[in-house]
Amino acid sequence: MILVPSTFRAMPRWWRDGTGWLDALPQLVADQCARWHLTVTGEPAHGSNALVVPVTRGDDRFVLRLTPPAPDVADQVAALRFWDGRGTVQLIQADLRAGIMLLERLGTAGVAPAGSLERVPSGEAVAVLGWMMRRLAIPAPPQVPSTAGVVARRVAALPEEWRRLGRPFGADLLDQAIAAGRRLVRIDSDLAVDADLHSGQVLRATREPWLAVDPVLLRGDIAYDLARVLWTRVDDMPDADAIRDHLDIAVAAAEVTAAHGRDAILFRTVDYWLWGLAAGLTEDPARCRRLVDAVTL
Repeated sequence: MILVPSTFRAMPRWWRDGTGWLDALPQLVADQCARWHLTVTGEPAHGSNALVVPVTRGDDRFVLRLTPPAPDVADQVAALRFWDGRGTVQLIQADLRAGIMLLERLGTAGVAPAGSLERVPSGEAVAVLGWMMRRLAIPAPPQVPSTAGVVARRVAALPEEWRRLGRPFGADLLDQAIAAGRRLVRIDSDLAVDADLHSGQVLRATREPWLAVDPVLLRGDIAYDLARVLWTRVDDMPDADAIRDHLDIAVAAAEVTAAHGRDAILFRTVDYWLWGLAAGLTEDPARCRRLVDAVTL
């Protein structure tokens, strides 16, 4: 049976609940391998919420991805089935009730372990992520939630959250963010959007140079998650000029205008800033301030 890594057990995700699921993982993997005729071929890896186990079936190489059963597993499976390998990892099988997916194994030439964009210089990484925004932008199903709807709800909520959190930045910045959000709401598009696109979610592959894992499917503005592309790498950007240079790289690769990109970054970063403060985060709000300062100069 597999050994659940201690580093996975230490993730904040399990501080309040989920230890029973962690304890059951070795047997869960064994049972699923028997059900799907798989053989474990290596040590498990993990992110913050999922365990990934390398497996084979005959000569085919896959990974089992396991998360606690939850409604969002169905959304993840639906997103992977929608993109069907276009810019994303290929879904082979899924057991929604168990929270388990069988996915293609990523890496170079099917041999080397997959490395994420986190290992790539930030300028190159944001260029790849901008290109992937465009790669994933195919017509989305009409029932998929829209970025405009998400932004509209957050625009309405920001003023009260800002007051409740003690007005952590100036009212002028709040007004700028709300104005940017209102412009984003007016964007009319039915294109697919990955709403969780960042360096840690994109791995090296063979079918395509890079593939996204764990995509979150929305419909609308492909620049919706541009802020996340930058704030997850802003520590690699020494000053405001470097941040703006990275913004220019990303919007050029995504084929959106600089003004559109600034609106997306301003609104989403302010929104995340408030969320981070409410959640008790300390480092991310500081990153948000750096990013906002750079794009509002």
